[in-house]
Amino acid sequence: MTTLKASTRYQRVPCHAGLVQRLDVTDLVDGAARLDLGADGTVDRPVAAVDLDRADWSLAPRAVQALGTQHHKILVGVASSPLPPAARGLMKALAFTVAPGGPGRSWIDAGSTGDAVLEQVGSVVANAPLAALTLIDVLDVTSSCSVERGLVAESLAYSTLLAGPEFGQWRATTPRREVPTGDSPVVVTREGAVLQVVLNRPARHNAFGHEVRNGLLEALEVARLDDSIARVELSGAGPSFCSGGDLDEFGTTPDVATAHVVRLAASAGLAVHRLRDVVRPVLHGACIGAGIEVPAFASRVRARPGTSFALPETGFGLVPGAGGTVSVTRRIGRWRTAWLALTGYRLGLDRALAWGLVDELV
Repeated sequence: MTTLKASTRYQRVPCHAGLVQRLDVTDLVDGAARLDLGADGTVDRPVAAVDLDRADWSLAPRAVQALGTQHHKILVGVASSPLPPAARGLMKALAFTVAPGGPGRSWIDAGSTGDAVLEQVGSVVANAPLAALTLIDVLDVTSSCSVERGLVAESLAYSTLLAGPEFGQWRATTPRREVPTGDSPVVVTREGAVLQVVLNRPARHNAFGHEVRNGLLEALEVARLDDSIARVELSGAGPSFCSGGDLDEFGTTPDVATAHVVRLAASAGLAVHRLRDVVRPVLHGACIGAGIEVPAFASRVRARPGTSFALPETGFGLVPGAGGTVSVTRRIGRWRTAWLALTGYRLGLDRALAWGLVDELV
């Protein structure tokens, strides 16, 4: 086994871990992917690249079985040519696979930038190994349960990480600014059977702070109670639909238990899910974090040219917390969701359309 040095420039938590370990299928069978802890409880080399170019596919079922019996590292498959149908089971057991093609939707074609993907994953995981490992566990749960149960699992994980050292370090090194208040954080108008709902904090790219969230929830409650409303057109004012959670509000809930209760009781994602055939989001500009997590619950998502998407929360020591491990996963699969969250990559509209994150260009 060899190792590939990954950037530790942003490392804040000791994890012995600026390394992307190299494994092959035989190593997986032999248990080399087991997650190890250092003597001080820190995570030892939490991410590994699995070489699939010379894989003996007859060993794949044994490798999958071995992975199912251990809490293992974050495993990223790597191949330089399209993978055969025999690879499907093993690819599903990995976090995701970088390859030009393969069965299912657990692979990402990174072109000539495969090494850069490994470098970025190594950097993000070295920076926040606890959040990254939690992300993979949460995606495994949320991809196989109901929306409601998935949101509970996500909220528990997110709230736990709020009390963790990685988020604490990010918050300590990220100055909090005063959050401005103002009238009409969400503008609601009605034309016949159509309710127009516009996120209205353009100067902050409609950051999803509590005022914007509460305004959206109130508008959706009107639509839920009024059967004469046939459609809710959801959009955002200014250069972006929504730039995600308001960073200046992160970590301001009195305690993490309260954070969990509030997150579930005031879930805009769940409200959209329950009105999924009525709510019609039109996205534009930067849709970051909640900016894609919430609208992705709708049955049909439209976007304007130039729209882009990202899930940067792992870089803060967290996991997506506005429902993204549920909504985005149901649209593009847990593997591509993991890729987005473990790299912070900005996804363009063409690929979002091809993957099904967006349904229609407007």
